[in-house]
Amino acid sequence: MRPFDKACILVLDGAGIGAAPDCADFGDPDTVNTLGNCARAVGGLRAPRLQRMGLGNLCDIAGIAPTAAPDGFALRMVEASAGKDTPTGHWEMVGVRTTQPFAVFNPRFPDEIVREFERASGHQVLGNCVASGTAILDELGPEHLRTGKPILYTSADSVFQVAAHEEVIAIEELWRICEVARRVLDPWRVGRVIARPFVGQPGAWRRTYNRKDFSMPPPPGTLLDRMVAAGLRVVGVGKIQDIFAGCGVPESIHTEGNADGIEQTIAACRGLDQGLVFTNLVDFDALYGHRRNPGGFAQALTEADARLDDILDALGDRGLLCITADHGNDPTYLATTDHTREVVPLLLASKGFRRGADLGTGDSFACLGQTLADNFGLGDLGLGRSVLNSLTA
Repeated sequence: MRPFDKACILVLDGAGIGAAPDCADFGDPDTVNTLGNCARAVGGLRAPRLQRMGLGNLCDIAGIAPTAAPDGFALRMVEASAGKDTPTGHWEMVGVRTTQPFAVFNPRFPDEIVREFERASGHQVLGNCVASGTAILDELGPEHLRTGKPILYTSADSVFQVAAHEEVIAIEELWRICEVARRVLDPWRVGRVIARPFVGQPGAWRRTYNRKDFSMPPPPGTLLDRMVAAGLRVVGVGKIQDIFAGCGVPESIHTEGNADGIEQTIAACRGLDQGLVFTNLVDFDALYGHRRNPGGFAQALTEADARLDDILDALGDRGLLCITADHGNDPTYLATTDHTREVVPLLLASKGFRRGADLGTGDSFACLGQTLADNFGLGDLGLGRSVLNSLTA
């Protein structure tokens, strides 16, 4: 009999816990530390439930002290893949090591790509530059309103981002032209096309939760593929289905921010008999990491922390909660507004646990995936060290 009937992976998007050993290879100093630096910036974080699970045992976080008797199991995970972006991190969690980085275009996409996209989509574009998602609206938003042309921009990640005002280009049309872009960009190995709808007026723009990601598909054979093949349910909450291009995620629930994502996660866990709920809480990254807002990041952590027992209750005694991150996004690192290459936490909790422990450091995010693969009897993913025996000893 498997130890856990169901599991929930809760991704605190961007919540790294310190520079990875190879951070310099990704352009980051060894001082990046999303949770540690955020805590120092605000005078200490407040997350008592994560503290009891053992988060403070993994790194120095002001306000979250180490505990000698955690009620969860804590592990540091070091990324093995060549990247520090969303697909790379999520894919590695379920057994995929990305050895060839996705293509990054800086400072602009080649004319060849843009001309083909404009021809195939029927829209001429503005921009085509590296930009912050909020700054580009201030710069080109008025011209977009005047001309109706979508705004194209990218970042240090492998992303082709298309922004449009919802009253200028309808959501369905924006999604359609992003699907066109996805087909155009597949041969170029661009990781994601992102639809970035917004509303408002000059000086008061607001991006909406009608965002949609169009990702390259992961290689077959992930933990998610194996679960579906074994007849187990996999429910994606938030942008999970987009990140995996639908592969291994047959059920998807749209969310509008962290609070809604947590509510949807609780409901999905309660309604699950056997299988996995896989949730991404995007606000940590989109609203606070990229916008370099440590106060907002800290408040979001406190708010999520307050709901963790509700998720555990929904999972029950034979459920496993797995809390982690997909990369870092240090809100105090002002040299860029991009992700940071960091070690991430893995906190494993269950109402059935009577004790916990610090499990050290794993050499891949796939320690999470292999632990779940062992639990569900799905074989060797070829990446990652399972810690299932430590949880059930």
